[in-house]
Amino acid sequence: GKLVARYHKYNLFRGETQFNYPKEPEAVTFETPFGKFGIFTCFDILFYEPAVVLVSKMQVDTVLFPTAWMNVLPFLTAIEIHSAWAMGMRVNLLSANTHNTSMAMTGSGLFTPEGPAAYHYDSATEEGHLLLAELSAHPRLSPTYPPAINWSLYATSIKKFPGENDTFSGPVRKDIFTFRELRHKDGNYTVCQGDLCCHLVYQMSDKRKDEVYVLGAFDGLHGSLIKYHWQICSLLKCPSTNLSTCGQATETAQTKFEMFSLSGTFGTSYVFPEVLYSGVQLAPGEFEVLRDGRLESKHGTLKPLITATLFGRLYEKDHPHPLR
Repeated sequence: GKLVARYHKYNLFRGETQFNYPKEPEAVTFETPFGKFGIFTCFDILFYEPAVVLVSKMQVDTVLFPTAWMNVLPFLTAIEIHSAWAMGMRVNLLSANTHNTSMAMTGSGLFTPEGPAAYHYDSATEEGHLLLAELSAHPRLSPTYPPAINWSLYATSIKKFPGENDTFSGPVRKDIFTFRELRHKDGNYTVCQGDLCCHLVYQMSDKRKDEVYVLGAFDGLHGSLIKYHWQICSLLKCPSTNLSTCGQATETAQTKFEMFSLSGTFGTSYVFPEVLYSGVQLAPGEFEVLRDGRLESKHGTLKPLITATLFGRLYEKDHPHPLR
């Protein structure tokens, strides 16, 4: 064998104070007969350097991504956010997660700009899994390569849907979201927080009495030690019919949607589209993002929905990393 590249992790997680890091972020790439590759590690994926730099400036085709990713519902399970990142950045991401169910570390995948080519999620056993798929070596040259998206175009072109005062606040972990309950089988809703307004048009297959969904908006800094700026619009299932539980983790649902269309007035071009089904499963090929920034189901949801989310990052508003 031959060592072709070496990368040192730049963005340390809060529990990694024992490690050192490079003084400057490393943009590590290497050329192959099957495309240009870049490397970064785990927590790096949530920050501008080196992750975004590799794609936007270094123009890599594929990212190699080793990780020990602890799943955190509703927005940060491994397969959910890593698939969304590949779609939002329009690049291949080969995500190899460690498998340790006691630490909620599970979920790997071969993710493309069009969606997951193959993925594995298993929280019940300690078995590993080999993933195989055929990917485009140069996705930008592929006829199916998705177009660039103006993430706020649609949301800023329409008026707010009425009833915005009918909202309540609730935590998603420690982030205080503004929520609005979806009280009917179908409807048009708007929820705003800060500079972000989220619009939702939806139709449920059936409005169950034992399940509650909300539209949520968050525009602010996330994290206690490491503070970085999120803008999030989310159609979200609550764990129970008690509204105080909205935002807490849930892995199961029974409600299917005939259609949904979610958009937001994002102040960033870095937005990552997430759709997660009951049982923590992805929905490859079942949703699309229009050029005007709308996340839409293609033919309704084939399985019950946990969340449909637009996860935005305002990198320029991040606080300095305290571990550096």
